[in-house]
Formats: sequence, structure tokens, C-alpha cells
Amino acid sequence: MQRSVEIKNRGLALRGMLHTPEKVQGKIPIVCMFHGFTGDKLGSHFMFVRLSRLLADNGIASVRFDFMGSGESDGNFANMTLSKELDDAKLILNYAKSLDFVDTDRIGILGFSMGGAVASMLAGDCKDDIKTLCLWAPAGNMAKIVIEGKSKADIEKVRKIGCYDLDGYLVGIDFIDDVLNLDIFDKSHSYDKNVLLIHGTKDASVPFSTSEKYLEIYETRGVLHSINGANHSFNSSAFENEVLDYTIGFLEGELNTVTERIHSFNS
Repeated sequence: MQRSVEIKNRGLALRGMLHTPEKVQGKIPIVCMFHGFTGDKLGSHFMFVRLSRLLADNGIASVRFDFMGSGESDGNFANMTLSKELDDAKLILNYAKSLDFVDTDRIGILGFSMGGAVASMLAGDCKDDIKTLCLWAPAGNMAKIVIEGKSKADIEKVRKIGCYDLDGYLVGIDFIDDVLNLDIFDKSHSYDKNVLLIHGTKDASVPFSTSEKYLEIYETRGVLHSINGANHSFNSSAFENEVLDYTIGFLEGELNTVTERIHSFNS
């Protein structure tokens, strides 16, 4: 089952979708999903939708929101910053914890691209609340991405105008300043539970080496699965299926889903 949900942050509405198994008995696990830069709660070629449905089939609830200023949520994209998205993510985590059917000891977090950076920082800040973490092509290198190809003069020009046009998206100077003042890897390193990283070897947006850097931080707690030949968004049916297969296997194992019980409910 799925239904639209809404929560408030800074007086504005975050809009999302909650998925639950058809029949719920007792407390069940949940996964919070975070989309990437200029993305939304559907995910690239609807990967988040498909993942939500697969999780529900395996007895795991999930929630996926549009960050403030993205998708159907309130706010303007030009006012978006990475720190504000981290604030949104903490509110989403608290919302998941508040659901009466959720086992708060079995909460997973998943993020893609910049949403992966948000997820990794959230896990570092709230490690006692998060049972496991899955990162798809996480953009821990956001500072490098933001300044790539820009001189100091370019950034000062943006500062005077207040924003710049990126393929039709107005990106504010506050976003640039915020990213340059954040050490994503440092904020992420304290997470002390198991992490699955999935990254395409041909990713031109967030280099594969970024996940290797995360792997250094997480040490033996982390596992990096490479998708050979995949780009940033895993844009083929075969790539997508591989990502989802590994993700479902990992989350099901980490969140201790009893699939036999779920299947018996549907028989």
C-alpha cells in the first residue's frame, strides 16, 4: 500500500510517499530514501518507486520525500542548501520514528548522489537511530563539483547576482557557500554500522573514487559494489536491476525481515 504524506519544516510542507506491506503484524522496519541534486522522490527512471514496492513485497516499509524546493514540496530551489537538506532529512527520520508500526531499532537510510551525501552526514549525526546505511553514487565530493570550472571571479559574480542558471535551475550563492564550508566525509565518518556503497565505474558526475574515499572512512564496516560500465544514474535496465538486487539483499539482511511470515500473510 502507498499513500501521500506531508510534514512541516520551517513553516513549509515537505511532501512524500509512504509505502507499507499489504499486511502488517507487529513492528516492522522502514527505509528513508533521499534523492539527489535537482531530483525528486520518484528517482531517476523511477528507481525509488520500484525500490519502495520491492521493499514492501519483502515486509519493509519506506518513505521518500521531495526535499524543500524540489518536486512537489514547498519552497524555492534557489534557496536550497545542503545543510537545509540535512535538516529536512532529520525531520524525515523523526517522522519515520513516530509511525506506530515502525520498529525504531530497524531503520535504514538510503541516498543517491547528493542525497547520498545527506544520508551519510545524517548517519554520522544520528548513528544511534540508524540501523544500516546504503549509498548510491554518494556525492561526498560536492565542494569539488560546485567549484569545478569556476574561478574566484565567477563565484564573486554569482555572489553579486545572488544565483546562477544551471540548465534552467536557479542555484543560490548560499548553496555554494554552504557546500564549501562543509566537510562531508568528516561529518560522515563516525557512523559505526554496516554500509553498502553502489557506484558505476563510468560515472562522469561523481567519480567512482568518491565511493572509494567513503570506503576508507567506513573501513571494514563498508562494502563497495561496482556496477561495471554504469553511468551516474545507472541508465539501463540491466544496471538498474543490479542496483536494486544488491540493495534489496543488503537491506533485507540488515533489517532482519522474516520473509516467510510475510508470504504466509498473502497466502
